[in-house]
Parts: sequence; structure tokens; C-alpha cells
Amino acid sequence: MTAVNAKQQESDKYSLHDAGFKKIMIAMTSASILAFANLYFVQPIMPLLVKSFDITSATAGLSLSAAVVSMIFGLLFFGFLSDRIGRVSIMNITLVCTIIPLVLLPISPNFETFLVLRFLQGICIAGLPAAAIAYLGEELDSSSVSLGITMYIAANAIGGMAGRIFVGYIADMASWQTSVYFLFGFSILLFILYFMTLPKSHYFKPSKISVKKDLSGMGSHLKNTKLFPAFTMGILLQFSFTGVWTYLPFYLEQDPFNLSVKNISFTYLAYSFGIAGSMLGGSLSAHFRQTTLVSVGTVILIGGTLITNVHSLSVVVMGLCLTCLGFFVAHSLMATIVNELAAHHKAGASSIYLVSYYLGVATGGTLAGLVWQTGGWTGITVVSLGLLPVVVWLSVGLRRLS
Repeated sequence: MTAVNAKQQESDKYSLHDAGFKKIMIAMTSASILAFANLYFVQPIMPLLVKSFDITSATAGLSLSAAVVSMIFGLLFFGFLSDRIGRVSIMNITLVCTIIPLVLLPISPNFETFLVLRFLQGICIAGLPAAAIAYLGEELDSSSVSLGITMYIAANAIGGMAGRIFVGYIADMASWQTSVYFLFGFSILLFILYFMTLPKSHYFKPSKISVKKDLSGMGSHLKNTKLFPAFTMGILLQFSFTGVWTYLPFYLEQDPFNLSVKNISFTYLAYSFGIAGSMLGGSLSAHFRQTTLVSVGTVILIGGTLITNVHSLSVVVMGLCLTCLGFFVAHSLMATIVNELAAHHKAGASSIYLVSYYLGVATGGTLAGLVWQTGGWTGITVVSLGLLPVVVWLSVGLRRLS
């Protein structure tokens, strides 16, 4: 492509004031809410799963980890596949398949069947994050892509919040099985909105190189000294964050709080600060170094986690709000940094970052369960504190490299 053609193509892409930009963001927001509501809805109902299936709290945590582990494989597979058959096709098919297990989960005869269904659902959920950022990078012009990505990640927070609150509230009023059926209906509505508004891809160009070279190109990201700190950061940030939110229901149902599942679900409104954090990070990145903002966000995250040790519900909620604010400031900017630093196979680079991110979810959900059983909530927060020097070091290193 000549320089003139490249310049013309860039000018033809959707910008902030175009109707196409608004349609893209409505569609991607709907898809994001659908995917992440389906990923995280199990967290508030874990105490109910413990009673329903007669399992331990750590075992109940596998209901999240099973989906997350399968997402890791799905991200690698769909990230590679989307470079060949297109972003929109991947998102369409996997979103439909994400919804199907919701019909079967409530009638699971045992917890093992429940976990198998969650594992399959996690593979399908991976299709959206594997292709979404690459799609936005291709269809939006350079002045709008950063905002588009931060808006998409803000919608991740909305989805996680909506799924937890929606399911937790209905589960307490009726049953967890009923709440999952309601999520099924909600997901169908979101998919219709997504499908009706998403513009077709105009600038996707399928990879024509051999599978071996394509895999080698993706693998080269793991050797990129600029990207490696970003991938490591994804693991560490999410490890800390997931431990807090996975075992929060068990913490708040005990003395001195003694909250019901319905009331615990309302604490997930703290995710609204995550939405603000994603947007704030995108806005501030125009005035400050992205790496500086990542460091600040990480410090806020860990500080908020430590505050939750105070046995006052109002202080705990304040800590959760700070935790969400700091996490999504850091995460939204890390995703943008990876997209900018990857010179090729951008979908592959985004997928590898998300793999590291969800490795943090998987390890944070399972290993934090052992910490919870031995050290309680104090143990959960001590783990978070122990990550502080490592995260600061990585942030400094990434700033120098970028």
C-alpha cells in the first residue's frame, strides 16, 4: 500500500463524531456486557453453590476458575483464528455459544457437570476479548482508537458489575437457578442489540502467511522486551483483584457484617468506579505518561484492598471502590500499551496479554481459596500487599522501555 493510499484509508475510518463510531461502541458495549456478565455471575452466588452442592468455599471458587482456564485456551485459539477469518465472524459465533450453557447450568445434577458447562462457556466467552481490540484498532482512526478501547474496557466493568448484581439479587429473592434463567433472557436481548448495530468490518485483511510463520509471529511477542513487562503486569494485577472479589461474599456473610446474598450483591456497585477508572485513564493519558498512570492505579488498587480489613461496612465499601478505580485505570492503559507496542500480529499480542490477565484470574481464584481457608480475609489482603514491590518495579521497567 502506498503512503497516499494508507493516508486515504486512515481518513475513511470511523472517527469520534461519525455515526459509525457510535454504532460500533453501542455494539461492542452490548457484547462486552454480555460476555463479562456471563463470566463473573457465579461470584455472588458461591455461598449458595456451597449449600446446593455440599462443597467447600474453595471448591465453589472453581466455578469461576474453570471458565477462566478455558478462556486462556480460547484466547490463544480465537486470537490466531481471527487473524485469518475475521473479527466479526469470531465474535458473532462465540457470543451465541456463550449464551447456550445458561439453559443447562440450573439443571446440573452435580457440581462436576456444572464445572464442565462452565469450562465450555469459558471457551466461548474468549471469542469476544480475543477479537474486540483488534477490530477497534482496524475500524477506528488513530485519534479515536484509544478512546474506543477504553470505552470497551469500561463496558467490561459494566458487564462484570451487572452480572454479579443482577444474578445475586434474584438468587436471594428466588433461587440461584432462577437467576441464571433471567441472565439467559438478558443475554439474548444484549446479543440482538449487538448484532443489529455492529458495522461490518471494512479494513480487516486476512493473514496469508503459513500457519508455522503465523504462530512464530505470535510467539515472538513473548520475546519482546517491551511487551514482557506488560504481560507480567496482567498476571499480578488480576491475581490481587480476583482474590478480593471471589472471597468477598464469604467475608461479608460472616460476623460482624452478616449480610445476605442480595445485600452482598449491591457491593458490586463499586464496579461503577471501575467504569470511571477506565474512562479516566484514557483521558489522563493525553496529559501524563501511560506508565505513570499504571503505577498510580496499582498503588490505589492495593491501598483499597488493605482498607477493607477495617470492620466497618462503609469503610469496606470505600476500599472496594478504590480497588476498582485503581485496577481499571491500570488495566485499561496496559491493554492500550500492548496494542501500541505490538508492531505486528496485534490480535495475537492482545490475546497473549489477556492470557496473562486471565492467568491472574485463575491463580487468584484458586490459590486465594487456600489463603482464605488458612488466613481468612487478612490473608487475602496480605497477598495483595506482597505484590506491591514487584508491580512497582515492573511499572518502572515498562516506562523506560516504552
